[in-house]
Amino acid sequence: MEGIWTMGAWKVIQLGGPIMWPILLCSLFALGIVIEKFVYFNLIKTDTSALKTKLFGLVRDNKVKEAITICDASPSPIAKIFKAGILKFGSSREEIRQSMEEASSFEIPKLETRLGALATIAHISPLLGLLGTVTGMTTAFHTIQVRAASLSPVTPGDLAGGISEALLTTVAGLMVAIPTFVAYNYCVSRVNRFILDMEHSAVELVNFISHIADTGTA
Repeated sequence: MEGIWTMGAWKVIQLGGPIMWPILLCSLFALGIVIEKFVYFNLIKTDTSALKTKLFGLVRDNKVKEAITICDASPSPIAKIFKAGILKFGSSREEIRQSMEEASSFEIPKLETRLGALATIAHISPLLGLLGTVTGMTTAFHTIQVRAASLSPVTPGDLAGGISEALLTTVAGLMVAIPTFVAYNYCVSRVNRFILDMEHSAVELVNFISHIADTGTA
């Protein structure tokens, strides 16, 4: 007996009806976004502790240009935050803090890029499946109505098309929505960790530079 797991993908799409196409597009878009975010997160991943130690040491030795060069060489958003603060070396605490906040306002949206689209796909995929269920059941009831009007007996085969469309679109919508929602929550947690790390690092740099300015030594 043939089941959904033994059917070919093309056959499932055909049996699922026209609603399967937008569900398929949602799955492709979601996959593309997830791959892009994973690559991006791995690209900007850095050892924050080691970076801070290196930069703080250079700033302590008044090697500001070397510290900025290291920040420029790193793709991490934390490095961009450090650069904004180090460029204000010698300024007041408020100016340093404001400069780093402005840098954060540019870096955080980069981290959150396309997360809204991923959330939208996770929410509309089961709704598309529900729409397919409604259209499939409508097809089945329409078949019953036509058969009844012609005084012809209704057979299971007459209803199979509409019912299979209803069930397959529901399954397809959930199969897209569930992993997409999991991936979205994972991406959000990664972004939140980056933002938290940026905030802590910014506070440490502000305190460190201000301490040097106040005492003339680290």
